Amino acid sequence: MDELSEMLHWQQAFIARNLLVLGYNAWAGYLCGERGVVICSTNSPEFGIAGESFRTHFVPRSRLAPFLNAWLAAPDTVILRHHFMTAHILEAVDSYHPATELIFLLQSFNRVTFFYLRNLPIAPPQCYEQVRRNWQEFQLATCQGQCQTTQ
Repeated sequence: MDELSEMLHWQQAFIARNLLVLGYNAWAGYLCGERGVVICSTNSPEFGIAGESFRTHFVPRSRLAPFLNAWLAAPDTVILRHHFMTAHILEAVDSYHPATELIFLLQSFNRVTFFYLRNLPIAPPQCYEQVRRNWQEFQLATCQGQCQTTQ
């Protein structure tokens, strides 16, 4: 297996294992009033009884351009090297269907990968409902019922 295939396999496995949390964050953010992007970094995992967990944030569209510009300016982040990628991400956020799709940026070490997730096996509203029904099991880092966004 070459390096690219290995990376894609790892990322797909990560998304599959964390789909409920990603969908939950996407829908919770959308319920706060606007479309946006779910951001997750594997750089600072937290370890608990259930294994590793990762901080996940929702960045609303109104704050996304400044967020991406700041992230792109970081010298140790190799995110979507070309300026047109920011425009591509903003365009995707403007046109995706929040009830059935989600936009996701995954940071691993100094790389960030953009995902436009469609044809999900479970839609974001259902992820949200499942997590809310089983809140104690998930013990997410976000506060139940509160809108949290990255500043």
